[in-house]
Amino acid sequence: MGFASMNLVTKSALLLKLPQTTDTTYKSRLRVPLHSYFPRTLQALANPTSSPLCAEESVGLKPTLKDINWPSPNDDIPFWKKEFPPWDAGSEHNDEIKEKDADLMHVIHVTAEMAPVAKVGGLGDVVTGLSRACVSRGHKVEIMLPFYECIQKKQINDLKLLTSYNSYFDGSWLSVNAYQGTVSGISVILIEPQNHFFKGPSVYGGSYNELEAYLFFSRACLEWMQVTGSQPDIIHVHEWQTGGLPLLYWDMYHSLSLKKPRLILTIHNLEHYGECSKEQLSKCGLDGSLYGTIEKAVDDRTIGHNPERLSLLKGGIVYSNAIVCITGGSLGAQEQLQPKLVQKQLGWGPVGGPRYAIS
Repeated sequence: MGFASMNLVTKSALLLKLPQTTDTTYKSRLRVPLHSYFPRTLQALANPTSSPLCAEESVGLKPTLKDINWPSPNDDIPFWKKEFPPWDAGSEHNDEIKEKDADLMHVIHVTAEMAPVAKVGGLGDVVTGLSRACVSRGHKVEIMLPFYECIQKKQINDLKLLTSYNSYFDGSWLSVNAYQGTVSGISVILIEPQNHFFKGPSVYGGSYNELEAYLFFSRACLEWMQVTGSQPDIIHVHEWQTGGLPLLYWDMYHSLSLKKPRLILTIHNLEHYGECSKEQLSKCGLDGSLYGTIEKAVDDRTIGHNPERLSLLKGGIVYSNAIVCITGGSLGAQEQLQPKLVQKQLGWGPVGGPRYAIS
């Protein structure tokens, strides 16, 4: 069973355990079997002297999970309300699933959606499911989410004001409140800017400029980590909405105080790639003119109709240490990312170019 057959939760959780290395062999496409989710096999995969081209060949173990029941929007009970894990592993594997990982990490997800409090599509489902999977393995997981005016507050337990601080946007420093609560057993940090961002009756489609709001949110999350002294092992960003965060991290905050984290980008839908102007990108404090190249944030798609425009998703790909692409949407990820968006980028990026997997 290859990477394409793995549960979405398992696929993403596996990539959190990939070694932080500059070894150029990781520039090849990763194909990892289901059993690699478990610690004993991860130790073998983490050896940079072994070939990552086909883990089925380099690690001679058989998959241990079987008969996976995939979550569906048509389920009577949403998966985040079910007993975890959401698949039937069989009684002979129950002890193995309940084991905690030996190398525990601190993971912060930065996302525009989370089920059930701010769910629009599959993005919210995956973020919640992945987080619960990692928590069940013993990892510390936090989710950073905009404090939408429409958010389902009744679904948030123990909501309280955590921190007040300032974050930069468009020439000034805006006041921000960070709230903390618990959703489905996961610690959630809600970012609330003291302006019009994220106000409205729905998650998307407000009267504010969404692209600029998510650029502000991306920087405000990094600013919160810096102000509070948080140094997670992994910052996991999702979709174009947080595609600007890796640029901000490597070109600004990594040279300030955030030294430890590594970046993972998960792409859920390639149809939306966060097209923006250099002037808009500059509003978050970066010099947008520096990213107007194919090596950084100019996308093949924007070249075709507007070469002055940037793509936040493209920038996120270039600046992330690892990439997960979830297929099944309206565009085939393999066709889109090979070769246009990823293969051209394998020689670039902060740590020898991003490592990536296509489901």
